[in-house]
Amino acid sequence: MNYYSTNRQVQPVDLPEAVIKGLPADKGLFMPETIRPLPNLFFERLPGMSFREIAGEVALAFFGEDIDAATLQHIVDETLNFETPVVRVKDNIYSLELFHGPTLAFKDVGARFMARLLAYFVRKQDGDNINVLVATSGDTGSAVANGFLGVAGIHVYVLYPKGKVSAIQECQFTTLRQNITALEIDGTFDDCQALVKAAFLDNDLNGRMKLTSANSINVARFLPQAFYYFNAYAQLLRRGAASEVVVCVPSGNFGNLTAGLIAREMGLPVKRFIAANNRNDVFLQYLQTGVYTPRPSVQTLANAMDVGDPSNFVRILDLYRHDHEAITRLISGFSCSDDLVRETVAACYRETGYLLDPHGACAYQALSESLQPSETGVFLETAHPAKFRETIESILHEPVEIPAKLQTFMQGTKETVELSNDFAGFKAFLFRQN
Repeated sequence: MNYYSTNRQVQPVDLPEAVIKGLPADKGLFMPETIRPLPNLFFERLPGMSFREIAGEVALAFFGEDIDAATLQHIVDETLNFETPVVRVKDNIYSLELFHGPTLAFKDVGARFMARLLAYFVRKQDGDNINVLVATSGDTGSAVANGFLGVAGIHVYVLYPKGKVSAIQECQFTTLRQNITALEIDGTFDDCQALVKAAFLDNDLNGRMKLTSANSINVARFLPQAFYYFNAYAQLLRRGAASEVVVCVPSGNFGNLTAGLIAREMGLPVKRFIAANNRNDVFLQYLQTGVYTPRPSVQTLANAMDVGDPSNFVRILDLYRHDHEAITRLISGFSCSDDLVRETVAACYRETGYLLDPHGACAYQALSESLQPSETGVFLETAHPAKFRETIESILHEPVEIPAKLQTFMQGTKETVELSNDFAGFKAFLFRQN
């Protein structure tokens, strides 16, 4: 299958080039030329299928023209050595828990899949070493760093905003070493993302280094996130709770929501979506006005959503042909303040015993305020609450247990390179590495 640019100023490319290049030369984002609806037989079999079986068939629809079925299933099996369970929180509201992977964050699925897919293409092409640039506002960095850790022929540079990720998130990608380099940028996530995008468009850098991205701007990172939407629906079917499904997604760079929308285009029967933002709510303003106005991000308790110019917004526009009415029919928005996050975490824990993280709290609150009695609501709980221990403990006034996986990361020694948010300095650093 070929992949075209959302700006449509360059020729479509095949999957290996889309994955290795990361970004088209015209500054758009790659999209699959065809989104194939899955057959009715797939949905009939869905309740009896395992997560790996579901993901294998969805992956074939995306990548089956470029990779043989056995190899693709092997990549899926290596990626998914954990579950994404659906847990009933109260009444008709369910949590899709996406934090059971190695770094306890939803991005483990896409990052691990991309690492294995990229390694496969590198081996097949017998090419030069690949340098992965990834900007993170929290969990992307840890998921990508751990997904690529020790992978031969690939070096990862993680750019993150100084002082704007949680301590536990930071230790998950600053203590690894080997083929992982953490770059502590004096700026915001948007500054980090701008540096990554500028690097891809710099002819000098690309003449010296082979670059790709592991942010959700890369098709190999965001498309596999469709896997767990189908898996969630299978679990609802088994419970007899799969009618009028509404999915609420805590949204930062909008790769996760875009993957859910593509799952719907493939036939997943989702009635509607809710995009839950924190104070960085430029998407909500677009829904309300039809005008997209990016702005500098502000720091919040839900730091992984602190994005003022979400990259994947252009994919949503492209998917629905820039039709504002079509987008607003399917997607509603919500903005959650830090005070409301605190209230929601406390109230949900008090009433149900379920512990939310700040991002899940935004989604849970959005769902609670709009869900109709006939609907089944699923909100995405994207990271383990212990990754935000200080915040949660300050809300509940009681200790939060830290899982063994996180304790292991916390024992390491931080090692970073501090840089300004100036591209010239970033470029000079990369030149020194090669």
